[in-house]
Amino acid sequence: MDPVLKVKYLDRNAVMPSFSSASAAGADLYALLPSPITISPGETVFVGTGIAIEIPEGYAGFVFARSGLSTKQGIAPANKVGVIDADYRGEVKVALFNHSSCPVNIEPFQRIAQLVIMPVTRPVFQQVSELSETERGQGGFGSTGN
Repeated sequence: MDPVLKVKYLDRNAVMPSFSSASAAGADLYALLPSPITISPGETVFVGTGIAIEIPEGYAGFVFARSGLSTKQGIAPANKVGVIDADYRGEVKVALFNHSSCPVNIEPFQRIAQLVIMPVTRPVFQQVSELSETERGQGGFGSTGN
């Protein structure tokens, strides 16, 4: 059974996150802006959504880039993937970074990111003197091929 995500509107003009297709993993988050903003190349701007959410215990929210906005216009979350913990109750904001060489406008109510709710585990950390052997071993970046 899918978890229920409670959404509180912090502004009467806020837009409920929504899925763009029946199989979409992420729900679109919408910019709540009084007027368009421009994000200059290399600039990060925090954009509010006007909503707060209550994520069920055992889950977390992950804010990912919208593929079209990031690949076509160079606008993506500054922290690559934002993490929203289950106990956070403040406004959902997206730190948008302009990776392009051109200024990019963000319009009010534009879809700016996508929210994915996923289960999380909290492991017990245990210090040991040895780890089990694997075929890869200590091979790092690129050690398994391109």
